[in-house]
Amino acid sequence: MPEPESQKAEPFVEPPRDEIPGISRMHVEAMESSDADEVWRPAGMHHVILRTVGRKSGKEHKVALPFWRDPDGNRVVVASFSGAPRHPSWYLNLVDRDANPELLCRVQGGQFWAEAEVLDGDDYERTWAALNEDRPWYRDYQTRTDRRLPLVRLRERRPA
Repeated sequence: MPEPESQKAEPFVEPPRDEIPGISRMHVEAMESSDADEVWRPAGMHHVILRTVGRKSGKEHKVALPFWRDPDGNRVVVASFSGAPRHPSWYLNLVDRDANPELLCRVQGGQFWAEAEVLDGDDYERTWAALNEDRPWYRDYQTRTDRRLPLVRLRERRPA
């Protein structure tokens, strides 16, 4: 059996928070036009394009997010927005189950429908600790805000 791939990220320069939405839009465009590793794995982190439907607008929104795999192989994303005081819009859309009962996720080489599971309790604590072993900057993001940074497990349901 092959050795599991490391999930430790490479060093990167954190962009100013107000530039993150624009960077994400450009990243989504690049990811939708290429399956190249340099597009899908910046700083050594695999990414997913998460498509949500706006809870107010009803319009489609896409965001590029790094993911981490839990011990069962499920993708986990963090609603950190670099420790902003408020949750990112994609997360607020995602938790509106009427607008988003399922999520369309695109990964390098394919796409799938997923159920979003917001982690809580012991599951949150275990996942947070393990994720931070590979990506310690999330602890720093947590110190910047009073809100608890949500962890969302993307349970793959079926191919898209």
